[in-house]
Amino acid sequence: MGFQRARSAEQRQERRETIMAAAAGMLGEMPVAALTLSELSRRVGLAKSNVLRYFESREEVLLEVLMRSATACIVELDEAWAAEVLGDAALPERIEAFAAVYARVAAAHPDLLDLVSAQASVLERNVSTEAIVRFKRAALAGLDTLSSVITRAIPELGDDAPVVGSLMLTLSGAVYAQAEQSRLCESAYLVDPALAVFRVELVPALQSAVATVIAGTLAR
Repeated sequence: MGFQRARSAEQRQERRETIMAAAAGMLGEMPVAALTLSELSRRVGLAKSNVLRYFESREEVLLEVLMRSATACIVELDEAWAAEVLGDAALPERIEAFAAVYARVAAAHPDLLDLVSAQASVLERNVSTEAIVRFKRAALAGLDTLSSVITRAIPELGDDAPVVGSLMLTLSGAVYAQAEQSRLCESAYLVDPALAVFRVELVPALQSAVATVIAGTLAR
């Protein structure tokens, strides 16, 4: 940034982009819970009060990062499924294959899964109604795109694709949180192997959850 204070709309957007890029980079180093406004401000070379000129809170920054990351991840999912070339496969095979592709793509973005797991309980708690409306509208557009990907894979879902997509996202955050907790509890499982029944491995658990949601929705 070659200016001290953003005055034009272009400069304001440039500064917003810089802040979001810094936050995204930090999420590659630390969990959402550890990302503070103070450290974010330090990394972009601004006082906290100046960061708050562009975003109303840390949470608003992270909601913006979530949507951008999710949009890119959906594009990646679409490309990964297209590469499978399973359009003529039987329904059970397509369900398992799509669930496997989704789990693989999602697991490659732990920062996004961490954001999704914190969305309802943390990120949407310290923002204005206006910010929530912006985020939810963007999320609705993202869900439409995800539903299109799901429909190409499992056209049998029909109008239920958006519901399946929403459940997939919710479960992704929950499964990620459990998988992370399992990693932290590994020493307890070594002390008492019987406790390992509570271990959650991210990719297999995600694949199972997505396949179950799709199959269950079709069964209903």
